[in-house]
Parts: sequence; structure tokens; C-alpha cells
Amino acid sequence: MSAIASTATGTSGTRAHHTISEVAALTGLSAHTLRWYERIGLMPHVDRSHTGQRRFSERDLGWLAFVGKLRLTGMPVADMVRYAELVREGDHTREERRALLETTRRDVLTRITELQDTLAVLDIKISHYGTVCGGTPT
Repeated sequence: MSAIASTATGTSGTRAHHTISEVAALTGLSAHTLRWYERIGLMPHVDRSHTGQRRFSERDLGWLAFVGKLRLTGMPVADMVRYAELVREGDHTREERRALLETTRRDVLTRITELQDTLAVLDIKISHYGTVCGGTPT
């Protein structure tokens, strides 16, 4: 279970909101990054308390987890923001969202292939040094 998923508390099993410091601790993102995500439109509207303090919902945490996965793919921030805009625009944008994700998927597969090739070269070099240095090849 993820750190985000394991934070649910209360009588109904969920919390109504999380502060920015709690979300920062749960996600590993800084408060500055969370504010930036909101400012550039990557985060949907974050609810505020009567004092103006951000109140992140469980849904917001789920969105941040998804954004984290998109970041790991190497998707450019501009594309992530565009994806978020499309989500907010509604169901009629599903095809464009899918196209963005398919492009990212192709990029990830290309990078995986490049990394596998790089790993093979490293394995050859490591084996060579194992032999040359009097050890056994791995």
C-alpha cells in the first residue's frame, strides 16, 4: 500500500482534507512544488479553508500520485499541464488525452530499449574487468 493510500483515517475511513505540509510529507514534493503545480494549472482547483489554507482531498492525492507517474515517464511539464486542462474540459477530450498518453508510452518504450542496450554494454564491460582483474566474469 502506498504512503498516500495508507493515510486514510476517521470514522468513515477517509479524511476530508490534508494540509500542504501533510501532502508534502506524503508525496515527497515540497510545498513550493505543490504551490507551483497549482499555479501552472497542473493541479486542479484545491479547496481552501475559511482562513485561506489549502485543503487537499483524497482525490487530490490520487491526482498527485498520477502526476508523479507522468513525471517518471519523462513527459514534459507542458504536456502534463495540457493533459490536466483536457481533463478539466470534460469527456469530449478523451481521444486527445489518450493520444497524449499513447505518445508518452511510445517514448517510454524507446527509453526502455535504450536503457536495455546501455545495460548490456555495462554488463560486457563489468565482465571484462572481472576477467582482466583476475576475478571471475559475472
